[in-house]
Amino acid sequence: MQKMRALVKERAEVGLQLQEVPRPAAPAAQEVLVKVHKAAICGTDVHIWNWDAWAQKTLPLPLVVGHEFVGEVAACGAGVDDLEIGTRVTGEGHITCARCRNCLAGKRHLCIKPRGVGVERAGAFADFILLPRPNVYRIAAGIDTEVAAIYDPLGNAAHTALEFDLVGEDVLVTGAGPIGLMVTAIARHVGARHVVTTDVNPQRIQLAKAMGATLAVNAAQVEMKTVMQQLGMQEGFDIGFEMSGNEAALRQMLGCLNHGAKVSLLGIFTQPLNIDWNDIILKGITMRGIYGRKMFDTWYKVTSMLQSGLDIAKVITHRYPLQEFRTAFEQMRSGKSGKVIIDWR
Repeated sequence: MQKMRALVKERAEVGLQLQEVPRPAAPAAQEVLVKVHKAAICGTDVHIWNWDAWAQKTLPLPLVVGHEFVGEVAACGAGVDDLEIGTRVTGEGHITCARCRNCLAGKRHLCIKPRGVGVERAGAFADFILLPRPNVYRIAAGIDTEVAAIYDPLGNAAHTALEFDLVGEDVLVTGAGPIGLMVTAIARHVGARHVVTTDVNPQRIQLAKAMGATLAVNAAQVEMKTVMQQLGMQEGFDIGFEMSGNEAALRQMLGCLNHGAKVSLLGIFTQPLNIDWNDIILKGITMRGIYGRKMFDTWYKVTSMLQSGLDIAKVITHRYPLQEFRTAFEQMRSGKSGKVIIDWR
């Protein structure tokens, strides 16, 4: 039996283990075996590393984790006739059921029984990953390989940002984590007038400036009314992107939205919210929950934006060889980073 290197959540405790595990079998019909070149650490992976309450109730053990990656096609199963060995690819991290009403209607991102790569089935922190052909996405020529490794979270950002028309609008982004930073860049790229990004982490506030924010401010130190006055805004923000999962940040956002504003929510809240829903009703605010990516409309738009000048490379701040994976995770856990890449070659 052939072996490969992998990062495994083997035991119910903090951390991961670098192990040799069985290499996936030859791909079956409509499956693709991908050799991983680079992988990125996601917030989900940090939850898994920390072995928090969510991870404890979600993960089967042992499990190869990770779901953000880029690599090349190593083998194709029967019926896969549109990919060649060596083709550069990444993968959609949600394996959908293909049977529920939403899947049959072409709304796979709303599948009622998705299985997460690296969460409920073997993931991408390994030399090889086996995926169904519909989940394998070809990377266009000219796309930077490191950027291709973060197509998954970039897709989350694009799904969030493109849910509403941004042209000429004033946009507020609460939370300058990696996906919030990419939302900032996308909003500017597609034509927002002002993009204000808030956080309380000094490093990420500086990153938001580098990613194109009109203003990046510490939400604990600056009143949004002051920001609006500085920008000459009269009526409030037109679009809100809540990326932090922080109740105070959401309340701050709701307090400075214009009537008829629209909000995309990607941040996950750990506790029930104490929100004045009358404020939402009386302002006529539209709120949209965002999960994953639209398969594969979001992916095509991500590629098109990158080809037309969207620059998100600055969100990648640290790179480590596989042997230094512990350092890579500690960097991500510190909050003093954007995206962190692990090199598998």
